[in-house]
Amino acid sequence: MTDATPSSPAAPSPLSAISQAGVALWIDDLSREGIASGDLAALIADRHVVGVTTNPTIFAGALSAGTAYDEQVRELAAAGAGVEDAVHALTTDDVRLACDIFRPVYDATAGQDGRVSIEVDPRLAHDTDATIEAAHRLWNTVDRPNLCVKIPATNEGLPAITAAIAAGISVNVTLIFSVDRYRAVAQAYVDGLERAQRAGLDITAIRSVASVFLSRIDAKVDAELERIGSPEALALRGRAAIAGARLCYEVFEEVFATPRFAALADDGAHRQRPLWASTGTKDPDYPDTMYVDELVVADVVSTVPRKTLEAVHEHSPATGADVVHGTYDESREVLDAIVRLGVPYEQILTDLETAGVASFEKSWDELLETVRTGLSAAH
Repeated sequence: MTDATPSSPAAPSPLSAISQAGVALWIDDLSREGIASGDLAALIADRHVVGVTTNPTIFAGALSAGTAYDEQVRELAAAGAGVEDAVHALTTDDVRLACDIFRPVYDATAGQDGRVSIEVDPRLAHDTDATIEAAHRLWNTVDRPNLCVKIPATNEGLPAITAAIAAGISVNVTLIFSVDRYRAVAQAYVDGLERAQRAGLDITAIRSVASVFLSRIDAKVDAELERIGSPEALALRGRAAIAGARLCYEVFEEVFATPRFAALADDGAHRQRPLWASTGTKDPDYPDTMYVDELVVADVVSTVPRKTLEAVHEHSPATGADVVHGTYDESREVLDAIVRLGVPYEQILTDLETAGVASFEKSWDELLETVRTGLSAAH
């Protein structure tokens, strides 16, 4: 009788491999129904999810579907709550509940993950002082250490980011499209840490991520490349967003390797991780896991919609290998080639920021209208 040949250990699943490589997977979805049903907790247990991001579009969709919010809306109506206060209560309650579900992850990762993000009213995107005030209100209302307040990376948002960090508020910076704006966001974070340090705050408790948006860039750049129509132009489709994100990671390494940040790190400061956002593929010709697969590298967050999370689970080719280091020169060449062809790349990025704010404002208006209707019906 011969001994049985020992079987080889099974390869880790794509989600496991990506997580082990240092990519924190956050889900881009939150609803009262998902909280109450245990679905959110199941994502932690079964899909390596270690955080949640929300935005006005997500909340608008959640509140307009089903009956999970009806009882609280009736209670708010009975208490005489106005529409704005009702929206604040409904959304912050969801986020607080999610923070509690993710608290074990927060504790296990020493505060790095287990984070839940909520965005300031997008109508304030160009009002620095109002954004700062809103960030404080959200932070105090949710009252959980694993909260991140989302502040857009507009010109007016940059000093608000610094002020929030200086006050000890953890921040998820959103709507970053360009490498230059990413660098400005990283500097705003360092500025805030220095102010917090001078004020005697515990800077070890402050965390931040910087959300670099992806698929929206390719949708706009690809349309220009297709209009040009040459073989060189068509060969560059689907490459702009990933190239830009990889160059943001290069800036991340530069900014957080400076003597200036080292002085903060000596006091326990943490680096502001890049977060890959808008990772759902818009072009059906592209792999549906492309924006996850092509940006695997240590010390980043990848925030994914449910559909993309399941696609990565089922068929991502990612092995956990680092696919970002060693690509910086090639990434610069891609963007240079796009500009040489006459694509108005910088203008596209500027327009995307404007459109991103406008889109969230529209969703916020829809959210207000949904709640207004609910309050009226409850009277």
